[in-house]
Amino acid sequence: MITTQIDRTQPPSFQDIRHIDLPQAQSQTLPNGIKLHWISAGEQPVIRLEFIFRAGNWYEPQKGASYFTARMLNGGTSGRSAAQINGYVDQFGSFLELNHGVERINVTLYALNKHLPALLPLMADILSDSVFPEAELENLKNITRQNIQVNLEKTAFLAQNRFRELIFGPTHPYGRNIHPDDIPGIHAGVLRPHFEQRIKGKPFDLVLSGMITDEVLRQVTAVFGGLPVTPYPEDLKETATLPDGPRQELIEKAGSLQSSIRVGKRLFTRRHPDYYKMLVLNEVLGGYFGSRLMRNIREDKGFTYGIHSSLATHQREGYLVIGTDVKREFTSQTLDEIRKEIKILQTEPVGDEELQTVQSYMIGSFAGAVTTSFALADHFKTIYFDGLGYEFYDKYIDSIRSTTARDLMALASQYLNPDSLTEVVAGGR
Repeated sequence: MITTQIDRTQPPSFQDIRHIDLPQAQSQTLPNGIKLHWISAGEQPVIRLEFIFRAGNWYEPQKGASYFTARMLNGGTSGRSAAQINGYVDQFGSFLELNHGVERINVTLYALNKHLPALLPLMADILSDSVFPEAELENLKNITRQNIQVNLEKTAFLAQNRFRELIFGPTHPYGRNIHPDDIPGIHAGVLRPHFEQRIKGKPFDLVLSGMITDEVLRQVTAVFGGLPVTPYPEDLKETATLPDGPRQELIEKAGSLQSSIRVGKRLFTRRHPDYYKMLVLNEVLGGYFGSRLMRNIREDKGFTYGIHSSLATHQREGYLVIGTDVKREFTSQTLDEIRKEIKILQTEPVGDEELQTVQSYMIGSFAGAVTTSFALADHFKTIYFDGLGYEFYDKYIDSIRSTTARDLMALASQYLNPDSLTEVVAGGR
């Protein structure tokens, strides 16, 4: 037998990624106006169905209505109790997931293809005949209240929630948080109107991913293409004025051994011309394990186990946030080091080697994140709901590669002025 010796002193060869041929979703509008999208990329007969409604925080009549409406969709219908719904789903080895966000409510079913004929009528029943039984709602309210009370003891929870309240305003859909004293005002008389105005008989996007066959499309169309659908009421305008200017706030937490820090500001959405380059700047600052904030505050100073910065984007607004947890006595020093790293980005060009490393990491991460049908569907939803097309991804690699050190200095000066940043510390200093 002939064996080949591997020279372990030499790194393996690599090739720069110049283009990714991303499989695209196909779309059609059903006879009743429901928009059907699908990506068939699975090798196993497994499917994910996502029913997506414009029914999130942005459209709720009062705080908490969207969250509780979403969580109660499997709470019971006229013909099935919550236990019967969940037991029925379980018997087919399926899984039902209910998610609520600032703009949308997502109802997601994971199932084997062969069980769709049995499960699709159930989904139609849930989306058209949820009745919000009082006992189930009271149970959910108690669980939610307990979870919030537990989280209110966590500095990270306090800091993140207050940060969003400060940059958007506590009444703005992106800044609203549910508090324990909001929960008593939630009852079926609040949830039913939201359900009827934003979900029952309303248009939705249905996104299929997995092994999508012609038979799957036929089954889905047969069940949902004939549902009676009426248009949404006129969408609400922005419901709150955004606050002006940065803020600094300390939330004292007696007895806390650590402080949670959030630093950042409102920025922009994916539609902004500086978005791609800002992604690179964020990555250099704190977006990955080798970032400057990690090297300084974790590796050199030992103040934290981890620090991270990210660009969060919603449909109408976006923001930058830097977050970390540190020992209480290191709070002020950590804030000083964050400001120091931002100042360096504004005054000193990023070196060629560091920039190339970040660019290669970002492109490689993107390539590795689009290898499954579910991931491809997630990437489709990102651009679809932001009003973008696949050219957003077509431009991604070139835009990352073409970002220069001079670009990053200009962006840091324009967007990361320390005086424009909001700082929240929960714990102490």
